[in-house]
Order: sequence, then C-alpha cells, then structure tokens
Amino acid sequence: MPVSVLAMSMSLDGYIAGPNDEPGNPGGDGFIRLHEWGLTSEGEFRTSGPAGEVLGEIAATGAVVTGRRTAEQVGHWGGDHNGQGVPIFVPSHRPPAPPVADYPLVTYVNDGIESTMAQAKKAAGDRNVHVIGAYTARRALEAGVLDELLIHQVPVLFGGGRRLFDVLPSRIELEIIRVIDTPEATHLRYRVLR
Repeated sequence: MPVSVLAMSMSLDGYIAGPNDEPGNPGGDGFIRLHEWGLTSEGEFRTSGPAGEVLGEIAATGAVVTGRRTAEQVGHWGGDHNGQGVPIFVPSHRPPAPPVADYPLVTYVNDGIESTMAQAKKAAGDRNVHVIGAYTARRALEAGVLDELLIHQVPVLFGGGRRLFDVLPSRIELEIIRVIDTPEATHLRYRVLR
C-alpha cells in the first residue's frame, strides 16, 4: 500500500521559503540555500552518497500531491514533475487556469484533501505519494491522510519567510524512522502516529 510522504527542505528555524516568496520569486530570497544539499556544483541533482539516496527515494514515487500555489508558481513543472512521468494531483476549490489542459498528468481535485490523497494513492500503485507544499501538508495532517514526513533540516537560520508548520489544529505525535546526518543537511524521516 502506498504511503504519503511530505518531503521538504527546512531551515533550522522552520522556514521552507525565504522572504518575498511570490510568483516572480518562487521560494523567496535565498531559497536555493535550502536545496544545496541535493545539488552538485554544476547544479545537477546528486545521484550518489546520502543525498543521492534520499533523492532517489523521492524520485521513485508514483504520484505527486501539491498545493495550488506551489503548482502555479512552478508552472505545474511543465506538466511533468522533474521528468518523473507520474500523475500530479492539486487540491483546489477553483478550476485550473486554461494552460493546465495541456498537461494530461495534472488533475485538479475539488472535493477536498481526503479525495485528493485517495486518488493519488490509487494512481501510485505500490509506490509512495510525494506531498509538496506547506498548506497542503497542514491540511493533510489535519485530515489524517499524511503518513510520513521527510524533513531535510539545513543548518541555516532564515529569520523570516514561510514556515512549514506555522499553525496546526492540535499536537501531532511522530515516530522517528530514520536519521541521515551529513554536513549539508540532516535528513529526518518520521511516521505520523494516529
């Protein structure tokens, strides 16, 4: 059975995006600093070492669930999330913009996060669902449909921007599954306890 996994890079003070995170500046000022752990000096994704292992797990997912804001800021990844060729599900109460019709892998779901996640898990088959976006993650946690968190804790303090867990409806207990510590980031994998 597929597992839904939020995978996000985060500063030590809890930010997943820097200040001035807006359509013309996706991720805000300094955003790339949060992702340097997974990039080579040439700007390519790492394929070896601990970073390559973690990125390989993410790339092996069978579907993506992402928030509308994230999807629109990145142009729906051109209809194919990082060339993975997997379905992309976007929970939203509004219909998509016309260009989305050109992306057959992108589906907007208008009946809530529970339905979005169920459709993504069905489409993923026996692979995991990659969850992206702070708001979407909070909604999925609140609804009890987020199974795991993979946090790439980067040793930097942003001091401002967009926080991952700014407001939660209640306390949520987690179980540590794995910790991979590197000089660039500590990769923390948690199971959501229900």
